[in-house]
Amino acid sequence: MTAVPPQVARLQHHFAEALPELALPSEAASTPDPRIVVLNEPLAADLGLDPAELRTPEGVGLLTGTVVPEGATPVAQAYAGHQFGGFARLGDGRALLMGELVDAHGRLRDLHLKGSGRTPFARGGDGFAALGPMLREYVVSEAMHALGIPTTRSLAVVATGRLVHREEPLPGAVLARIAESHLRVGTVQLARATGDVDLLRRVADHAIERHHPEAAGAASPYLALYRAVVSAQARLVARWMLVGFVHGVMNTDNMTLSGETIDYGPCAFLDAFDPTIVFSSIDHGGRYAYAQQPAAGEWNLARLAEALLPLFDDDEDRAIALATEALASFRAEYGAAWSAGMRAKLGLAVDDARADDLFAPLLDLLRDSHVDHTSFWRALATAARGDAEPVRGLFLDLPGLDSWLAQWRALGPDPDAMDRVNPLHIPRNHLVEEALDAAATGDLAPLEDLLAAVRSPYRAVAGLERYAEPPPADFGRYRTFCGT
Repeated sequence: MTAVPPQVARLQHHFAEALPELALPSEAASTPDPRIVVLNEPLAADLGLDPAELRTPEGVGLLTGTVVPEGATPVAQAYAGHQFGGFARLGDGRALLMGELVDAHGRLRDLHLKGSGRTPFARGGDGFAALGPMLREYVVSEAMHALGIPTTRSLAVVATGRLVHREEPLPGAVLARIAESHLRVGTVQLARATGDVDLLRRVADHAIERHHPEAAGAASPYLALYRAVVSAQARLVARWMLVGFVHGVMNTDNMTLSGETIDYGPCAFLDAFDPTIVFSSIDHGGRYAYAQQPAAGEWNLARLAEALLPLFDDDEDRAIALATEALASFRAEYGAAWSAGMRAKLGLAVDDARADDLFAPLLDLLRDSHVDHTSFWRALATAARGDAEPVRGLFLDLPGLDSWLAQWRALGPDPDAMDRVNPLHIPRNHLVEEALDAAATGDLAPLEDLLAAVRSPYRAVAGLERYAEPPPADFGRYRTFCGT
């Protein structure tokens, strides 16, 4: 491992210095033949990084962890988590926190690598990542950012020149990820599990400093922190539901304290509307199905409350009562965010409660006719402009739809407002697979086209019309894998 001159990247180390018990120094594995597959140049510039410098051998080394800035110490972060309901002590088994960067707006951002090799938390894994899943995270996180949904960002995917052995040998890669931080519900859970209340307090203080500084001035700062996380997560999950995003693995170690979406493993977007849909190959019981996501988020936040109890009040019964009251706000905040979003999608004022009676009948119609979720909303805007035939062509129950349309039109929907919030382009599952398959052979054109489409979610892109179309009839039932 060699050192990067300071002009390539100046890293800070707030997490490692504040919480050394949760920051285990570790080194990246060597990369036999590193090659940048995709580099997010606008994001690099926003982080104060020169894209040309990142393409040099030293810059590529920074993106793979094999070349470290002077004075920096990459660390693997320790955390715990409930994984499909079972508690385990975990940690970054194949990832490194290189440190923090200050972006152009003065905000602190983590530079974090995924697939950089084994750490002491590897638990028998090889520590590597395959190119396909890393490109999936790049594409989907860029789409979420363009949709205005809080998310980690992808700075680069670098092919390592190493084969990764899964069901078959696959090209290896490292993802360089940017986040407000990688503090998770599971970070707090691990601190609580140690029995060290001082460590728990320092984790909470670090979260307040990084993400929720307004809590510091509250009469009960740790309860204020908890309420802030509950609110952020309620709004985040509501936004997932409105665009048809299915995270796939909502374990507590995959829920951030910042309210960002993190860890795009077995994720996907709805094609046909189906509340019970599961895309993850390992979610056999449907724990994280599309319609279960609000309940999963609330369950995770209950676990966060349990972990924070000693900071709420010295009296455990009083602490539990405070936590229960704070958690109860999740459903109200989620419901308000989702309802406002649905009104906007329907082209109505976000405070127009007259629309609320339309929601449940509409979702039933969508489910019963297996209507493509994304296409429906754009066709509905066409109906608002006077032509209902495109949307009628999506449904089996035409009398039911016509009755619903009459009630909706009576409220005066604004089709232009609808087109500003209902995406034309999402990372459609068949297009993601097409792009990943092509990239594995060295053909990046489909990936570049897909990125161009999802970065323009609300407007058509000339030459990319098929990126707004539903999947072909023979696409079949989609399954995704976590990549480990």
